Amino acid sequence: MTFYVILFLIALGFLLIVLEIFVMPGTAIIGIAGLILMIAGIWSTYDTYGTTWGNYTLLATGLSSFVLIVYALKSNTWKAFMLKAELQGKSISEEDHHVEVGQFGVTSSRLAPMGKALINNQYYEVHSSGIFIDQNVEIVVVKTEGLSTFVEVKNK
Repeated sequence: MTFYVILFLIALGFLLIVLEIFVMPGTAIIGIAGLILMIAGIWSTYDTYGTTWGNYTLLATGLSSFVLIVYALKSNTWKAFMLKAELQGKSISEEDHHVEVGQFGVTSSRLAPMGKALINNQYYEVHSSGIFIDQNVEIVVVKTEGLSTFVEVKNK
């Protein structure tokens, strides 16, 4: 193999490993393919140019991989890929949970078997008794346990 083919194999292998780490983590196939290409390039160097150049290639590939990964982790280029959205919400406390057994409400989402309902002009996360309840159906509170509210269809 020529020098350029070997260099191409190692570079493509490194590119696939970087893609695996930073762009598509969890799809080990891409990283394994990159590792195989890098090993094939190094092995080809040993086969074509001998042990000395094979050792140089192995050392250069290992060091450059380490340096480029450290640089990629420390550089600010990955901030473009970061999620910057913040959640603007709050959880409800037991003091704010004013739901009592027998109160009526309307589902604002489908309960499958959990969803949201409007009870006393406030939205709560509610649980049905295992059945699916469609949106905009009148419900009645049958049980409360802490912050959990259990409901059934009103005309059941």
